[in-house]
Parts: sequence; structure tokens; C-alpha cells
Amino acid sequence: MSDISINFDKAKEAAAKEALTFIRSNMVIGLGTGSTAKIFVDLLAKKFFSEKLDIKVLSTSSLTEIQAKNLGLPLTQIDKVSKIDIVIDGADETDMKLNLIKGGGGALLQEKIVASNSNKMIVIVDSSKVVENLGKFPLPIEIVKFGCNSTKNQIEKMLYEIGYSNFSMNWRKENDNFFITDEKHYILDLHLKKIKDPSFLNKIINHIPGVVETGLFIKIANQVIVGDDKGNIKLIKEEG
Repeated sequence: MSDISINFDKAKEAAAKEALTFIRSNMVIGLGTGSTAKIFVDLLAKKFFSEKLDIKVLSTSSLTEIQAKNLGLPLTQIDKVSKIDIVIDGADETDMKLNLIKGGGGALLQEKIVASNSNKMIVIVDSSKVVENLGKFPLPIEIVKFGCNSTKNQIEKMLYEIGYSNFSMNWRKENDNFFITDEKHYILDLHLKKIKDPSFLNKIINHIPGVVETGLFIKIANQVIVGDDKGNIKLIKEEG
């Protein structure tokens, strides 16, 4: 078991190191959330001090903000900057068309807001996250507390209507209580096994009142850096 985790760490570090090549002075950088993004933030802090970079960073979660602050990175907020040059973030799954599932750590809303407002989104993953079809990883949906079970019922009804039958869903829990996002919402995890049309599913779920956002990132990522357990990397880029 320990060998596997060491290999995954090597893969994540390889992807995070490659992402550093996109960083220059005079940038506003969005910092992602999750295990691979955490490695990148550590490496960025070393680069920041060793090269005396003139940068500002903003976080996609309270956990990342604490990490960046503890490392001495110059933090700002999204509403205090006129542009975000780049965001470096991880993913729970990516297909070869740069569609992602994110939100395994519960930060999907802030992650999507930052990514959507960035000039470029670079995704860093280990090779286990690359799939032919999204859906093996549960799809997180952020939902407001008011009427949450009614919203859940509407999602279930909609899934049946568009042809999903063999699926399950559950509220994310933490110590037997509802998991609460940074924006004080709940997360519903959908176990779909295979998502037939990610773009359509994202659109139709987001039309349901009570849904704040889904963990489907469609046409947002510009490039995925994939690290393997030997420390090599390969790139998944936008077509054309």
C-alpha cells in the first residue's frame, strides 16, 4: 500500500513541477484545492522566495488560503483584482476532451468561479485520473440548505427522464453531520458510473432551483498535465 502512495506522490509532484513553468512575475495566480494542488502551492512558495517573484495569489478554498498564508505567499481576493492570469488546480477525473469532474474536496463552487474568471486553467493530475468517460468518480452537486430534499427529488426525477436508471445519490457527510461547503451549502454526490453527455447533464442539473453548481467543468480547462509514477508527464491539450 505504501509503494502505491509513494508512486502517486511522484506522479502528482511531476505534474505540479511542470505547472511551475507557466508561472512568471506580474501574474495573479489562482490556487486550486486538493492533494495535487497542495503540492503545487508548496513548490510555488519555494519559487516565489528563491526567484523573488512579483505575484499575487488567490485561493479556491479556506484550506488553500490557510496553506498559502502559512507559506508566506502574497494573498489577495478575487474581487480585488481586475484579472486572473492563470489558475492551477487538480481534478478528480478528466477525459481526453478536457472535461473534468471536480469537487471531491468540497470546493467546487469557488474553484469554478476562479477558473471561469481566469485567462488560463492548467489542470494537474496523476495518471489514474484520466478516463475515457467521466462518471466513475461520484459527481458532486452543491445545493442550498433550504428545501434540499425537494431539490434532491427533482434531480432524481430529471435523471430518470433523460435516461439514467442505474444510479444512486447520497448527501456528503462529515462525522455523521452534513458536510458544509465554504459557502455554507450541502453537497449531493451522484454515483452515475458513466456520464453520457457531460455538457448536457451540467446544463440540465444547473436549471433545477436549489442547485448552486455542479462539479462538471466543461470547456473551462485549457490544458491537463498528467504525471505518472515514474515522474514523467504527458499533456492533454485543447483541440485545434
